[in-house]
Amino acid sequence: MCQLLGMNCNTPTDVTFSFSGFAQRGGNTGEHADGWGIAFFEGGNDSTGSGSDKGLRHFVDHQSASESPVAELIRRYPIKSRNVIAHIRKATQGRVALENCHPFVRELWGRYWVFAHNGDLKDFSPRLHGSFRPVGSTDSERAFCWIMQELAKSHAGVPSVEELTLTLRELAAQIALHGTFNFLLGNGLALWAHASTNLYYVERKHPFAHATLSDEDLSVNFAEYTQPTDRVAVVVTAPLTTNENWVAFAPGELKVFAGGALHA
Repeated sequence: MCQLLGMNCNTPTDVTFSFSGFAQRGGNTGEHADGWGIAFFEGGNDSTGSGSDKGLRHFVDHQSASESPVAELIRRYPIKSRNVIAHIRKATQGRVALENCHPFVRELWGRYWVFAHNGDLKDFSPRLHGSFRPVGSTDSERAFCWIMQELAKSHAGVPSVEELTLTLRELAAQIALHGTFNFLLGNGLALWAHASTNLYYVERKHPFAHATLSDEDLSVNFAEYTQPTDRVAVVVTAPLTTNENWVAFAPGELKVFAGGALHA
């Protein structure tokens, strides 16, 4: 199965620590060597400095994450973002190629949407029309296109996070009937995460402490790099660190994170 990593924060934060351990699962500590990708939402440079988080940096590579020069760049270049989605691929449907690398990106309501999937969907061939068609040959991209299509049909414009969550719960349940459907979905405003099998999250907040990666000999004292008001939520297929309180999702559960915390 593939590996998922998502980060949602209340202030622009770099993902270099978490991504350093995560990338090792792409052919080093894990067998997921069929490509990888990562997307960073970023705000504009308006006069308030708050930005809109409509901008997007998107990197994919068909090489394994543990050997990719692009992944090495991401590990060392502290891109700051409030919403990040990353994926390491173990191919089940679709050849090893750039067009089949997650995360996938589409536009809806004048905003980028990013999607990454872990699992295998059988006999999932929804009728797609309009703007949302897959470029590659994965079940994952088909599922994403169908979700975007159904969201566009259900809402005339960008709905609230609460409304989107209700719609996504219904759509995810329908797709999950076809197999394993662990996914991350983000639009720069929030991060949605759905579990069929394995998915975990941790909330980092004051007082910040040390964390040690499980896939690499690396530790960090978050207190040295954060402010007391900072909040960071990280979602991942399997816990990245050995000494943090990772919480498991229940099967069939959809959670949404906004402002670096679990959104009620």
